Amino acid sequence: MPFFVTRDGLQLHYSIGGEGRPLLCLAGLTRDSRDFRYFAPHAGRYRMITLDARGRGQSARDPDFTNYNVLREAQDVLELLDHMGLQRTAILGTSRGGLAAMTLAAMAKDRLSAVILNDVGPEIPAGGIARIMEYVGRRPAAKTYEQAAATLDTLMRPAFPDVPAARWREEAEAFYDQGTDGLSLRYDPRLRDALLAQAEAGPPADLWPLFLALDGLPCGVIRGANSDILSAETFAEMQHRLPGLQAAEIASRGHVPFLDEPEALALIHSVLDQIK
Repeated sequence: MPFFVTRDGLQLHYSIGGEGRPLLCLAGLTRDSRDFRYFAPHAGRYRMITLDARGRGQSARDPDFTNYNVLREAQDVLELLDHMGLQRTAILGTSRGGLAAMTLAAMAKDRLSAVILNDVGPEIPAGGIARIMEYVGRRPAAKTYEQAAATLDTLMRPAFPDVPAARWREEAEAFYDQGTDGLSLRYDPRLRDALLAQAEAGPPADLWPLFLALDGLPCGVIRGANSDILSAETFAEMQHRLPGLQAAEIASRGHVPFLDEPEALALIHSVLDQIK
């Protein structure tokens, strides 16, 4: 398993699979490289790279929780590219990973060959943020994978009505560790402290300039039709403000699509095929 060390001394984990043009996959807020396990069999002719952001998955936890911010995580991506000797890469960013991709478009656009956003945009509804804050940084009440899977099945069924229970069991096993005292998080719980500190610092920044920095790149956006993070209104406005944006809405999916849905795969490959 490869690791590299950031300029501020943190060891981060990444993985590489396949051959061809590079495609860097950036996971959601509390997630890690395993977020892309359903997409991986469809990566085809691309060199698929995944990164565990600082404090997530197999990457080291940061002694300073304030470094859990999108700007620092975008800088980590640039340092990974330098470590690998990559001048440019396409990015497939899920949720928080998509925010990092938009940030990179504003700060180092020349390092990007294409960007695909998975269920995230420049505006996030307050209701979606409130739902995230209900669980982030907190150990689940469930004590076993079976209990966690049952809880996920119940909670997620309204937004994911056709997902079988077996997949929620896979999700539970991917993102929790099971021990004698129950389930534990596979990320630094102080991520919650970072989010609270950022909220207390003032109103969120306007992210539309970051999104519009994608102009000129092959780019696309995927939305779960039942998402509470990327609203239908923001999804439509993104297409209006960036006419070249490819867009796909996935039925029977909330936040976030798994990326093995036919519509999601078609968009991903269509955007990547535009790379010159």
